[in-house]
Amino acid sequence: MLYLWIKALHLIALVCWFAGLFYLPRLFVYHAASSDTLGHERFCTMERKLYRGIMLPSMLATLVFGLWLLYLNPAWLKMGWLHAKLLLVLLLVGYHHVCGAQLKRFARGENARSHVFYRWFNEIPVLFLLAIVILVVVKPF
Repeated sequence: MLYLWIKALHLIALVCWFAGLFYLPRLFVYHAASSDTLGHERFCTMERKLYRGIMLPSMLATLVFGLWLLYLNPAWLKMGWLHAKLLLVLLLVGYHHVCGAQLKRFARGENARSHVFYRWFNEIPVLFLLAIVILVVVKPF
């Protein structure tokens, strides 16, 4: 029963984290297209609150519950699908931190990228989500 609760909490945290990973780059799209001071301040506030209040705690919870599941199922460490998933999760954590660095650039007024760049940047988490879900559900290797 404990396993199912941990799995449920892992999935809830994952959904919350991905909601932030989808929304923050979308805010970057609008922020990059904004030219007024009031808009800049508003986007900085929204981005900071999303990153610190939702994304960071959700990422940490996802990792903690995921590691807890792995602790309960150490045999998974011998499976290729898990190795691939863990690599993707590591890269996703890197993407998360790239978003945080970009958030700081916007706050300092140092953004040098267009809204078109962020429209493409916004699609990256979709690829991670597809690959991770397929690995966990299908377990291709």
